[in-house]
Amino acid sequence: MDLNGRAALDLDRLTAIDVHTHAEIAKDGRLSLSPELFGASEEYFKAQGHRRPTIAETAAYYRERRMAAVVFTVDAEHATGHPRISNEEVAEGCAEHPDVLIPFASVDPHKGRAGVREARRLVQEHGVRGFKFHPSIQGFAPDDRMAYPLYEAIEELGAIALFHTGQTGIGAGVPGGGGIRLKYSDPMLVDDVAVDFPELRIILAHPSFPWQDEALAVATHKPHVHIDLSGWSPKYFPPQLVRYANSLLKDKVLFGSDYPVITPDRWLADFDELEIKPEVRPRILKDNAARLLGLTGS
Repeated sequence: MDLNGRAALDLDRLTAIDVHTHAEIAKDGRLSLSPELFGASEEYFKAQGHRRPTIAETAAYYRERRMAAVVFTVDAEHATGHPRISNEEVAEGCAEHPDVLIPFASVDPHKGRAGVREARRLVQEHGVRGFKFHPSIQGFAPDDRMAYPLYEAIEELGAIALFHTGQTGIGAGVPGGGGIRLKYSDPMLVDDVAVDFPELRIILAHPSFPWQDEALAVATHKPHVHIDLSGWSPKYFPPQLVRYANSLLKDKVLFGSDYPVITPDRWLADFDELEIKPEVRPRILKDNAARLLGLTGS
């Protein structure tokens, strides 16, 4: 139980930990991105008309499946002009369901010192475990020194930095891609971050098309860099990703769905058909994430 008498996360009870889910709608009905960008994403994922669950609904969904989920939104106010969902709202919503939800936050690096202060407050006062960056939507290169004070704070706080990598469905098909530049999500740009912040725990989100080999190289070379498998059905995973997940990166690959546009039900059904060694499956589905998130003693 937590201090308020609510059930805390029970690792032994869980079958999986999904490290990549989105809070897409605020309590007041505002969306985390503009309808134009969301519409492009829904078309890209063939998820037109999907429900945007509240945090409480997300908790119920994962509780029913005996899974935990990392939840975050994306702060891209500088590049898009669209107001974000409050990080505090996400964190407080997760705190109401500590048996299944793990709060991450998102701070636009363009916010400078104000963003650094916010990151510290979110970890220290709201229990946030990590921060989501989407360089293409936020309009910055991960190795831009502008973001370094924020990384420094996240490293010092012992939190995780999760970077979107590869192509994005956000803005796909919109004229000019909605102004979103894919080049910022090349995982090689995160390699500099891993060098300059050697104790920063990093997740490269998604199979990193068209830079899959680069992501594998960075995760193999840098000890604190991991890869999550969200945003794709496993049946489309590049063969080299499956090969590395089964071998060199078996302790650094993480289950992620991209819920709600891809559900864990769909993802796990396709993962069952993937040629993953039996002893590696539980590492990918739960054990690696539990260790990275500090849910275990080791």
